[in-house]
Amino acid sequence: MDPDESSTEIDEGLYSRQLYVLGYDAMKRMKTSSVLVSGMRGLGVEIAKNIILGGVKQLTVHDEGKAEWNDLSSQFYLTVDDIQKNRAKASEQRLAELNSYVPVSSYTGKLTEHFLQQFQVVVLTDSTLEEQQRIGEFCHNQNIKFIVADTKGLFGQLFCDFGEKFTVIDTNGEEPQTAVITWITKDNPGLVTCMDEAWHGFQTGDYVTFSQVQGMTELNNCTPIEIQVNDPYSFFIGDTSDFSDYEKGGIAMEVKMPQTLMFKSLGEALKEPKYQVSDFGKTNRQGTLHIAFQALHQFVKDYSQLPKPWGKTDADVLVTIANKLSENDPSILNESPLDEELVRKLAYVAMGNLSPITAFIGGIAAQEVMKACTGKFMPLHQWMYFDALECLPEENKDFPLFEENFAPRGCRYDGQIAIFGAEFQEKLKMQKYFLVGAGAIGCELMKNFAMIGLGAGEGGSITVTDMDTIERSNLNRQFLFRPGDVTKMKSEIAAAAVRKMNPSLQIIAHQNRVGPETENIYTQDFIENLNGVANALDNVEARRYMDGLCVLYQKPLLESGTLGTKGNFQVIIPHLTESYSSSGDPPEKFIPICTLKNFPNAIEHTLQWARDEFEGLFKQPAENVNKYLEDPSFIDHTMKLQEGQAFEILEGVYKSLDADKPKCWADCVAWARRRWQTQYSNNIRQLLHNFPQDQVMSSGVLFWSGPKRCPHPLEFDPNNHVHMDYIMAAANLYAQSYCMQGSQDRAAVQQILLSVDVPPFSPKSGVTIHTNDAEMEDAASFAENERLLELKTLLSSCKNFPGCKMQAIDFEKDDDTNFHMDFIVAASNLRAENYDIPAADRHKSKLIAGRIIPAIATTTAAIVGLVCLELYKVVQGDKPITAYRNGFINLALPFYAFSEPVPAGKQKYRDKEWTLWDHIDVQGIKPNGEEMTLAEFLDYFKKVHDLEVTFVCHVPQILYATHMRQEVKEKHLSQRLSEIVTTLSKENIKEHVKALKLEIDFRTEEDDVNFPFIFYQFR
Repeated sequence: MDPDESSTEIDEGLYSRQLYVLGYDAMKRMKTSSVLVSGMRGLGVEIAKNIILGGVKQLTVHDEGKAEWNDLSSQFYLTVDDIQKNRAKASEQRLAELNSYVPVSSYTGKLTEHFLQQFQVVVLTDSTLEEQQRIGEFCHNQNIKFIVADTKGLFGQLFCDFGEKFTVIDTNGEEPQTAVITWITKDNPGLVTCMDEAWHGFQTGDYVTFSQVQGMTELNNCTPIEIQVNDPYSFFIGDTSDFSDYEKGGIAMEVKMPQTLMFKSLGEALKEPKYQVSDFGKTNRQGTLHIAFQALHQFVKDYSQLPKPWGKTDADVLVTIANKLSENDPSILNESPLDEELVRKLAYVAMGNLSPITAFIGGIAAQEVMKACTGKFMPLHQWMYFDALECLPEENKDFPLFEENFAPRGCRYDGQIAIFGAEFQEKLKMQKYFLVGAGAIGCELMKNFAMIGLGAGEGGSITVTDMDTIERSNLNRQFLFRPGDVTKMKSEIAAAAVRKMNPSLQIIAHQNRVGPETENIYTQDFIENLNGVANALDNVEARRYMDGLCVLYQKPLLESGTLGTKGNFQVIIPHLTESYSSSGDPPEKFIPICTLKNFPNAIEHTLQWARDEFEGLFKQPAENVNKYLEDPSFIDHTMKLQEGQAFEILEGVYKSLDADKPKCWADCVAWARRRWQTQYSNNIRQLLHNFPQDQVMSSGVLFWSGPKRCPHPLEFDPNNHVHMDYIMAAANLYAQSYCMQGSQDRAAVQQILLSVDVPPFSPKSGVTIHTNDAEMEDAASFAENERLLELKTLLSSCKNFPGCKMQAIDFEKDDDTNFHMDFIVAASNLRAENYDIPAADRHKSKLIAGRIIPAIATTTAAIVGLVCLELYKVVQGDKPITAYRNGFINLALPFYAFSEPVPAGKQKYRDKEWTLWDHIDVQGIKPNGEEMTLAEFLDYFKKVHDLEVTFVCHVPQILYATHMRQEVKEKHLSQRLSEIVTTLSKENIKEHVKALKLEIDFRTEEDDVNFPFIFYQFR
C-alpha cells in the first residue's frame, strides 16, 4: 500500500465488503473526517480499532493515565510490560498497524478547546461528568459531533449529540425497493397495483417515483411522492384524476429522502433524557440507570475511587446519592420509585472491566462515529443504557459474596475477578473449547477468549480450525491479520496474534474443514473432551453439521452471524434449548429458469443469467471435455442421463473439440462476436417472432405485460464500450479455456472484427419457446435421438482429438485482471439493455453475481460481545433457560431485540418424555469382551425397555426389518451389528469410530410414536 492521506479514492481491494454496507459516498465522507477518542482503556481501544478499520481520515487517541492490571481484562493492545506506561502511547503503534490509510497519533495533555477544534467527531470514554459537560457544550456550539461511551462492569452507557441540524441521508441502508406495476387508477387518491408474485415492500411514509409507465406518462420521473400502503400489493399516491389513462407497464422505485434531526447538548439531555431501547424487557430500568450513572460520578468525585467490588457499605452510599438525585429531579423517573437493587448491583460490579461488554458498547459507539462522519444510518437519539445482569450467578445459588473473593490479585484478570470472583476465573482457565472458523467472527471471539482467559490455564485449551488463507479484503474487518499475512493460513496467524495478547492462552491451530471427511480428527473422544463449541462459520451446511455433533455429544454451542449492520446470535444448551437445526433458515429466493432464459425483469435476473453463461461457456464444457478424454466410460455414463441432458453434454463436447475449437487468437475473437450476435440479437428476434409485441392472450391480456418486459434486439457497434467489453472478455476467456494466449489490445481486436463473418439470421417458424418452468420440464425428456446416436458415434474414439485438453475456469470475482467480472458486467448489462432494465455498475454487479456478504467490523465486534456474555453463563452452568438470551441487532436503525431461547420440544413414548438431546446408550460390548449380536440387541430392548423392535437402521443401511426375507433376517440375527454395517456398506468401519447412531421402530398401539436414537457403543 502507498496511502495518500489527501486522497478520497477508495481502495476497493481492501474495503470491498464494507463498501457494500456504507457505499462510496459515505466512505468518501468518512475519509475526510478526523476523530478523537479519549480514554484508552478497553472501551476506548475497541472504538479506536473499529474506526481505524472503517477508514477515517485520521485518528487521535488520548489518555493522561497509566496502564494498570485492571486494564488488561479488556485492553487487548496493552501487555504486562506496558503497566505504568501511558495507555495512549502504549497503544498507538499497535493501532496504527490496523490500516495504513489511517494515520494514528497519541496525545497525553489536557483536552483544551483549541486542541478539540481540529476534529469532526470527539468521543469520550473514562471521563468525569464535569469534563463531559464542558467538552459536550463546546462541541455542541462548534457543531463538532460528540459521543460519550462508558462501561462499568456489566453495565454500559452511550450518549450522542450530533448538533441542532444533522442530516441523515439514508436511515436504514437497505437497497431501495422496486415494484412492477400492473394498474394505476385515475382517482383521488390514485391506487397503484403491483405484480402479485411478491410483496411490494413499501411502507406508509415512503417516497416513490416512477419509470416506464405507458399511458399515464405524467408519473414518469416525477418528483418523489409520499405513499400510503393499502395492502402488500398496492398503495395510494395522491390525486391522479387529471392524468392520462393508464395503459400498461411501469416500475415504482423507492426514493431515500433525507431527514434532519435535532440533538440536545449533554447538559440539556441530562435533565430531559430521551432513550434508545437496548432491551425491550428492561425499559423500566432506563430512568434508574440514568440517575445511577450520575450518582457513580458523584461517588468517584467524593471518594476518588469507584465502589469496592461487592462492597455493601459502598453500595449503600451509592443508593443514598442516587435517591438524593432522584428527589431533586423526580421527572427523570416519571414519579416511579428508584430501583435501589439495580443501583446496588451497579455499585457491586462498577470496578469490573469485561471484554464482552466493551466489545458490544464499543461496536455500537464506533458505528455512531461512522454515522456522525457520513450521515449514513439513523443515529442513536440520544441516551442508551445496557446491562447484562443475567450473567451474574443466580441469587439462590451458592455464590460466595465475601469481598476478598473479588479483590484485585495484581493479575491480568483483575477486572473480571471484580465481578465473578477468583474461583470462577480458575474455572474459565480450565475450559476446553473448539472454535470453528477464524474469519471476522472468529478473530473477535479469539480476542475475547484471550481477554477473559478462556482455556488459559493448565488443563485448558482452545482448538481453532479454518482451512482458508488470508486475502487482502479480509484485512478490513479480520483485525488479527496484517498485509504481510496475505496468503498465509488464517488459523495459524490468528492464534499467534492472540497469544501476544495473552501469552498464557493455550491455543492450537488446525487447517481442517469440519465435516464427515475429518471425523478421524474430530473424533468422539475429541468432542466428548470439550466443554463447548463456538461457531464462526459462513455457511449453513457446516453450521448444521457442528450443531448435529453438539446434539449427539450433548455439548453447548455458541452460534452467530452477521450481514452488514445486522447480526444475530443463538445459544444452544443441552436439554434446555432447541438446537440450531430445529428452526430452518428461510429458503433462498429462486428465480424460475424461464424468467432467466426469456423473461427477465430485474438486474438480478440478468446477472444470474450472466453467471450461468460464464459457467456454461468457460467451465462446464472444459470439464466435460477433460472427463471425456480421461475416462473411457464417460460416453456410457452420459448416455444413462436424461436424453435432453445427455444431448446437451455430448453436443457441447463435440463442438468444443471440433466446430468451435479455435486455431488462433483471431478465431477466439470471431467466436465472441458470433456469440454476441446470437445472444443479443438473433435470440431476441426469434422470441419476438414467437411472441410479437402486440400479441394478446386468450384472456384478452397482452402477452408482454406485468412481469414480462418486451425486449428489443441490439445492433453491434464496435465503438460502444460495453459491446467491446463483452468481446474482449469473452475472447480472452475462450482463449484461456483452450490454453491460448489472449490480448488486451482493443484496437487490434477492432481490426479483427472487420473481417469476422457473421451469418445472416431470419427467425424460424416451429421453434418452441417455453413460457414457464413446467412446460420446460415436460419437454426436457425429449431430444433428437438420431443426433444423440450420431454424437455417440462421432465421439466413439478420443484418439480422434489428440492434444485437446482444456482448462476449466473457476469464477473468481476479486481479481480485476482476469476478465471474469468484465464478462459478467458486460453480459448482464447488454441483456438488461435488451429488456430496458436499468444497468448495474461493476460494484453492484460484483455484489450480486459474486454473492458477496456485506460486512463491517462494528457489527462483528458488537455481536461477538453478546456471544461472550452468553459464554459466561454457559461456563457457570446450571442456569435456567430464563437467564440465557438469543438476539438480533441492526446497528443502522439502531435496533436491539433479545429473547429467551426456545425450549427443546418434548416428545413422548409411553409415559416417558424426551427431547432432541436424549438418546438411548447401549453398551454393545458384553462382559466377555465380545460384541452383541443383532438377536441380543433386540432381546436387550425387550428386557430393559419392554419394546418389541421391528426395525433397525444405520442410515442408509437397514440392519433389520420384520418384512425382510427370512433367510436374510436369520443371517443378520446371528451377526454382530458392526459386522452387518460393514457388509451392507461394503467398507470397514473406520478405526476412530467407537459408536454407531442407530434408529429403531417398535410395535405399539399408539400412532406416530417417535423414539430417541440409539447410541450403540461397540468399541
